[in-house]
Amino acid sequence: MVTDMGDGTEMKKLLFFTGDIETQGYFSLQIAEAMKQLGHETFIYDLSRPWESTEKFFHFFEKGNTALINFNFHGMSGEEYFLDENDVTMWEALCIPSFDIVVDHPMYYHHFLEKVPKNYCHISIDRNHEAYMKRFFPEIQTGPFLPLAGTQLYPNKTNVPIAYRRYDVTMVGNYCKPSTFDKYITRIDDEYTKFYRDMIDDLLSNPYKTVEEVAEAHLKAELGDVPEEELKKVMAALTFIDLYVRYTFRGRAVQELADAGIKVHVFGDGWELLECRHPENLIIMNNLNSEGCLKKLCQTKISLNVMPWFKDGAHDRIFNTMLNGALCLTDSSVYLDEILHDGTDCSIYSLSEMEKLPEIAKELLADSDRMQRIADCGYEMAKSGHTWAHRAQVLHRLIEQS
Repeated sequence: MVTDMGDGTEMKKLLFFTGDIETQGYFSLQIAEAMKQLGHETFIYDLSRPWESTEKFFHFFEKGNTALINFNFHGMSGEEYFLDENDVTMWEALCIPSFDIVVDHPMYYHHFLEKVPKNYCHISIDRNHEAYMKRFFPEIQTGPFLPLAGTQLYPNKTNVPIAYRRYDVTMVGNYCKPSTFDKYITRIDDEYTKFYRDMIDDLLSNPYKTVEEVAEAHLKAELGDVPEEELKKVMAALTFIDLYVRYTFRGRAVQELADAGIKVHVFGDGWELLECRHPENLIIMNNLNSEGCLKKLCQTKISLNVMPWFKDGAHDRIFNTMLNGALCLTDSSVYLDEILHDGTDCSIYSLSEMEKLPEIAKELLADSDRMQRIADCGYEMAKSGHTWAHRAQVLHRLIEQS
């Protein structure tokens, strides 16, 4: 049955994916539920059961009135069951427009971006990513900037007061030792090794800079003007630098707190590799799925966030924290500076002054009333504009206008 908007316009049927990256599947389910509330019919395709899902999808599909909302190229990253004998995707063959929310930097996906299907729309979660797309992939349609959002696990219940919460500080996310990426830094020769190390040192010393900004500056210093197409190729080969600096600061933040005597419960893989002077303060817990992480945030006083090098965007950890009643302790970005207020709805630290992080945390933990005021303001801020239902409204307008 097709839903009518009341003005004679049909509401598009929407296809979503689960069964691959768990977090992105969870995001998809949140958007799908919000889209149903807006009047859309939705279909959840389980990528772990492709043949069964494909058969069901064809019963759902309506020509000219079906659209795809996906994350990180799910459904268009070479899955054989979505390709015909000429390597044309099912979405292209069926004229289904796709709206792809890409939650990592585009430099990770050049190989997919070079062969996107027709009627593809690329949606960025960071305004620098958006600028990168317009510069290096101007032929690809881009949608509006759409920052990540949060989910309130128990929307019909009152959040547990800060004073009665189980964990002082938590960090939800994985850790990888930066030295893991040394094999990429040293893979060619000493000259290249120095070139990569210099870029990394620049980013570590100036954490407000983007990887592409630093890479371009260092390339021009070495080679002079670099043709745009060559610069584009280089960018795709620098993902290890992004990961190196990301995990350096993520580890440093937890390390600073633990070594200052603050108990930090970490939920994610790899934390046993983090070297601390006081490992007894690093409480390593199990890796959790999205709902499990939200449950822990419901029991947390302070949730630590270290941005994954999004310098003009947000991370879902921030809004998940706020919506589930914890205080968000985070570094910032250009976009976050526009929407967050240090000491009012969150607490902000600087990557350039990591040594101050323990003092900030200790002052907060010593004053439950102050933490509660900040957490309450954070909840109201996130509830008023940063849920997946709010992002669904943007997608709804975009899709219905397409």
